[in-house]
Amino acid sequence: MPDRVVTVGRSRVQHGPANNRVYLLKLDPADTAMMPGRLLDLAREHGYTKVFCRVHAGALERFLKAGYHVEARVPGLFRGVEDGYYLGYFLDPARARNMVPFPPVPPTKTVIRRPRPLPPGYTLREADEADAERLAALYAQTFATYPFPIDDPAYIRSAMRGNVRFFVVERDDEVVGASSAETDPAGKNVEMTDLAVSPSCRGLGLSAHLLHLMETEMRRAGMLVAYTIARAAWEPVNRLFAGAGYRYGGTMINNTQICGRCESMHLWYRRLDPSTEGIYEGTAIEGCMQMYRCTKCGYVYNPRSGDQTQGVSPNTPFDDLPENWVCPRCNAPKSAFEPLD
Repeated sequence: MPDRVVTVGRSRVQHGPANNRVYLLKLDPADTAMMPGRLLDLAREHGYTKVFCRVHAGALERFLKAGYHVEARVPGLFRGVEDGYYLGYFLDPARARNMVPFPPVPPTKTVIRRPRPLPPGYTLREADEADAERLAALYAQTFATYPFPIDDPAYIRSAMRGNVRFFVVERDDEVVGASSAETDPAGKNVEMTDLAVSPSCRGLGLSAHLLHLMETEMRRAGMLVAYTIARAAWEPVNRLFAGAGYRYGGTMINNTQICGRCESMHLWYRRLDPSTEGIYEGTAIEGCMQMYRCTKCGYVYNPRSGDQTQGVSPNTPFDDLPENWVCPRCNAPKSAFEPLD
């Protein structure tokens, strides 16, 4: 039985015995004051051992004061300017100790190559509702357990009618690879998730093709930041994202029921805005103009855009800004900015 998704206040929360946790999926700002305590009450009521939350920077202090701690961070997760934080609260100290060993975190590649060509007979495309049965069958074959019921065709169809777009690799009319992009249109971010490849087709680079296609489509959809929550113990998926220029954002300890056990998860993130559009041509990430973030309010200065409010032309590097330039949002001085990871 998968964990339930319910509404608490105006926010979306998943909870249940499968993951033995409460997961704050989407926090409504109006619920910030009451939510830290309400989630703990829900966990204690059902005997869960962890509370896991995704919150914006403006809510961070409230949760930290309630005893939550930061497990991962994504710079500019919300609208490209406000950081996002993944927080944990362990009600059982035993769950705070990692149970499934995982290899060292791979380094982020600074030069990215396009995926090698698909093998003959394989095709890549976006899925639609007619593919739900075959998608569910692949996911059932791949994952003994999963945090969401993606082995249910009805669930997949429902997700497609919302903000989730699925992608497939086919061979002889069989779906042998799949992934999904779960978009947050208001926050302009997207989770790259649900990657699965049939055992008979692994080692062919299909996941890299799926990820590349998702990034292309998500740029067209206006998403600014992409991220994934990947199994820490599964080295291939971490190498995939590190090799595609994603940066390591942290590890959520004993967080998710997947493949028959509770595992820790690594978070990886990357910007998708036009300033990074050309990096698949083999150019270094460092060759793009460095963006800077205001440490006071979270505003991000993007050299590609400049700052029209103060007469700064597009393609003006941060170092070339006048010394009297200030943050357009909070008027903090230039010295209050730091390089954006």
